Amino acid sequence: MQPLPVGLVYDHAERVVLDPDASVQQAIRHLLATFAATGSAYACVKAFADEGLKFPRRIRNGPNKGELTWGILQHHRVLQVLHNPRYAGAFFFGRRHQRRGPGGKTTSRVLPREEWTVLITDSHPGYLTWVEFEANQARLAELAAAHGTDRKASPPREGAALLQGLVSCGKCGRRMTVRYQHYKGTGKPIYLCQFDGIRNAVPICQTMVGDQIDAAVGMLLLATLTPLTLEVALRVSDELAARAEEADRLRGAGVERARYRADLARRRYLAVDPANRLVADTLEADWNDALRELAEASDEYERAKNTALGPLSPETRARITALAADFPRLWHDPATPMRERKRMIRLLVTDVTLTKTDHIHIGVVLRGGQSHQLALPRPLTGWELRQTDPTVVTALDELLDEHTDGQSAAILNERGLPSGMGQPFTRGMIVHLRNAYKLRSHRQRLLDAGMLTVSELARHLGVHFQTVKHWRRDGIITGVLANDKGEYVYPLPGPDLVRPVIGRPRRHVLDPQHSATTR
Repeated sequence: MQPLPVGLVYDHAERVVLDPDASVQQAIRHLLATFAATGSAYACVKAFADEGLKFPRRIRNGPNKGELTWGILQHHRVLQVLHNPRYAGAFFFGRRHQRRGPGGKTTSRVLPREEWTVLITDSHPGYLTWVEFEANQARLAELAAAHGTDRKASPPREGAALLQGLVSCGKCGRRMTVRYQHYKGTGKPIYLCQFDGIRNAVPICQTMVGDQIDAAVGMLLLATLTPLTLEVALRVSDELAARAEEADRLRGAGVERARYRADLARRRYLAVDPANRLVADTLEADWNDALRELAEASDEYERAKNTALGPLSPETRARITALAADFPRLWHDPATPMRERKRMIRLLVTDVTLTKTDHIHIGVVLRGGQSHQLALPRPLTGWELRQTDPTVVTALDELLDEHTDGQSAAILNERGLPSGMGQPFTRGMIVHLRNAYKLRSHRQRLLDAGMLTVSELARHLGVHFQTVKHWRRDGIITGVLANDKGEYVYPLPGPDLVRPVIGRPRRHVLDPQHSATTR
């Protein structure tokens, strides 16, 4: 009897039934329901982790073989459940093919469903129907394409990223992913290369805002897409397909030659007397080398065969030709969904490469091999967008020669000069700008010009600093407003200064009410 996955057991009559343990059934049904709601295997893992749930597992080997144990749900366990037809009530055999390679290493691969030896649906009770199982497989295939090593296989989806699945990093060559930055109800696409950053915990290779890039590629297609250019591109595509087919035949011939050499080495080794170890060891080494070369040639052939682009089908050619006349109208139509624009892009563009330096360099490869190079100015960062205009900073520097921070803010607002955020200036903003651009304050400029503070002038004249303030208010000496706190600075008085009384406090005749309020 075949071993059954957790959740299914054999009854006394050796029929497959659901595990009588209700907790096991609930765990499996919860996993399947979570995937049906979220459409993501990772979301199932996260849901179980957030809820603190465990998942059952049956021990296959060792002294505790057959016992049920519970543990944390892992991603590979979710995929095992979702890919196993047993949970849909199906019996299957021959799903995997095992092959012993050079050195005795055994490799296993999953065969396409049409190559399975046996597949019988509805052969026993299951946790979901066969239709639901097929829907899950289709969803998993989409996810595998979208998150695999080659992201150009990802299906077009809704979203503002026009080049989703087509963008390659100009630095490392890997496919770039898409994220969305949401601001004020709109999602702005961000293209980023983070494969190595996630895998090795290093900084992200490249990241750049995608709206300008999408617009530039769209304008390029509108400018270059004509029936004539499409016809040329289709002819070039046919030529490339013919060359690819010829290269495939050459690689196939190389595999046949490697296979013949391996078979010849095998026959030579089998024909030698085993007792003659000097010859037998050499022939055995030759056979191993031939097998290794055969394996490498076969792997290279399969790799090239899977990545090669085949010739265009007649239906695809007809769709591309018809697109030339309708493309501008469909592209600008507000009713055209973004998903359809992405499909149009994929009919015309095979790859887009992005490199960010002082500019953003865009390499666009059209179907048929035509390439175009675009260069866009690097988008300003957030702090650069909020940076105050240099002309405003220059004007502020001039105003601070004669005005305080508050006065300078009022004058800038009267001139209609905005701040970096587009808001009217305040005294606090002026202080921030002075510190950011290392501008001297109005007070410091006056002091640098030779003026004295109230304490310095009082020491120079040998009087109390309050006396200096009284003299300024009485017009005996002149002071200049230094800041918005009401502080003054003073020029050095000349020798002709007439001081009312020196050596004793000056008395002022004030009415009682005023005197009481000013003490």
